[in-house]
Amino acid sequence: MTATGHAIIGTVIAAKIADPAIAIPVAILSHIAADAFPHWDTGTNKKKKSHAAFFAQSLVDLSASFVFPYILAVTLFPQTNIIYLYLIVFFAQFLDWISVPYVFFKWRFPPFSWPYLFQISFDNRLDKPWGVIFQAALLLFLIIFAKVI
Repeated sequence: MTATGHAIIGTVIAAKIADPAIAIPVAILSHIAADAFPHWDTGTNKKKKSHAAFFAQSLVDLSASFVFPYILAVTLFPQTNIIYLYLIVFFAQFLDWISVPYVFFKWRFPPFSWPYLFQISFDNRLDKPWGVIFQAALLLFLIIFAKVI
């Protein structure tokens, strides 16, 4: 799932679970569940992209992952503390953060390879357009569900 997708899920978790002792593990586990769902992300077809293109797409995604939680918090979940929100967003993205040395710096040796190899075991990528459509539908459903309950 994109960093933005994980961030939106983290936003919903922060808005609905006030206790960080519960929200942090839920956010980390949500990463696994989200990546198991068929999705597109910047790593889809990475071998067909230049490193610069992959990095640029990932940077745009990362930037959006800081903007969209703020917009959602201000418009839909104003009761959510912004610092708490970004803490939970960080943990929703945590497995991707610890894979950065492997993916971007090409540190392809332990312990840097372990998080990536763990993630790849459940990552269920699906190319565009369906990977984007499924991901957007899931995120929209979660936002609406969070507003209703």
